Amino acid sequence: MEALVRSAFQVMGVMTRISAEHDLSLTQLRVLGILRDRRPRVTELATFLGLDKSTMSGLIDRAERRGLLKRGKNPHDKRVVDVYLTPAGHELEQRLTDEFRRDLAPVVDRLPHHQRVEFTRLFEPLLSPPLVIKPRVTPQR
Repeated sequence: MEALVRSAFQVMGVMTRISAEHDLSLTQLRVLGILRDRRPRVTELATFLGLDKSTMSGLIDRAERRGLLKRGKNPHDKRVVDVYLTPAGHELEQRLTDEFRRDLAPVVDRLPHHQRVEFTRLFEPLLSPPLVIKPRVTPQR
């Protein structure tokens, strides 16, 4: 558990620095990463990030003004609104991914190739399905 937490801090440090260098909040950076290969509903995205719908709408509004993402009707259910990256959003997400990989390479490269493969094999089950952050219920006083 200790190693998992320490590695999370290291990764979050890199993510925080990269997001700041691109004038993004950490949550906006996460949104770009989530949207790189999917087109979720606004409510699904909010749930995944542990945010309420109004906060999510504000994040989407700001990213739309920057031309990074759009909202659109779901192709299978016209009542549903999806969120997806624009071409500019995809381009920025790819640059961020490249920077992230470059900055973490010195850490990952400490392991020989066969251990990196084994690490991925062992770690992957911890990430599927992704952890959904639910708000803590605070007892009423």
